[in-house]
Amino acid sequence: MTDIFGRFAKVEQINKGWSDDKKYCVTDADGVCYLLRTSPFARYENRKQLHDIMGQVSALGVPMCQPIEFGECEDGVYCIQSWIDGQEVSWLSDGEDVSLLPSLSENRQYELGVTAGEILRKIHTIPASDTQEDWAARYNKKIDRNIKKYYECGLRFDGDERVIAYIERNRHLLNNRPQCFQHGDYHVGNMMLENGELKIIDFGSYDFGDPWEEFSRIVWNAAASPLFATGQVNGYFGGTPLLEFFKLIALYIASSTLSSIYWAIPYGQREIDVMMRQSQQVLGWLEGMRSPVPMWYRP
Repeated sequence: MTDIFGRFAKVEQINKGWSDDKKYCVTDADGVCYLLRTSPFARYENRKQLHDIMGQVSALGVPMCQPIEFGECEDGVYCIQSWIDGQEVSWLSDGEDVSLLPSLSENRQYELGVTAGEILRKIHTIPASDTQEDWAARYNKKIDRNIKKYYECGLRFDGDERVIAYIERNRHLLNNRPQCFQHGDYHVGNMMLENGELKIIDFGSYDFGDPWEEFSRIVWNAAASPLFATGQVNGYFGGTPLLEFFKLIALYIASSTLSSIYWAIPYGQREIDVMMRQSQQVLGWLEGMRSPVPMWYRP
């Protein structure tokens, strides 16, 4: 069993994020910093697959935290990644979400968004296994679960009936969708700027599924900067996407909006308030679910 902490001259725990993993900034005897993540041994296969696939993503030229080492330790399993010495694009300050983006010029916000879209397109070139469950069948089960848990949680937001009606009208859009590797939580909270270069962090929620489903998290980017969110869409497609894209991501955003309400309950009133506000933002952007092209998108 590796004494992983004993290998480093300095160990500082990082108390950020929603992951169950424990995270540390560790420094070796030469003063080089790394990111160390530990997980319970029950997650061995998941974390080993993550380490391996991060190597594939890195080989594509994606600017990211580089996977260096994986193994077993006293806390279960560990992975060591390169340390990104940069500035977070979005972070929590005094309980509020703060973004670096509004302090940048409009051109710079859009350019960074384009870069984020181009990076995401590279990530999505890694295919899912042929044994992956059919996407429509899988995601329809997720929708059913989200609606059921939303009704059971005891909280409701204004306009929820329009959100659910949109979902029910558009389930057919899930048919015949391709699947690929997904970052799993692709938004400004998992991006950093290092020497002016956008870097992607925290692949811990990775999954395989419809590449467009990854855009369900774009609500966080749009709230921080509509120009960044617009750039992300245009960068991903190399121009303005077809209407079918907006119709489908509206479905994904609608489903995520429902799940975010019951997800927030264990974390307290602040998170509930955040998700309630976001539900009203979504309804505003989509004009009460009457327009799939969100108001934040600037062609």
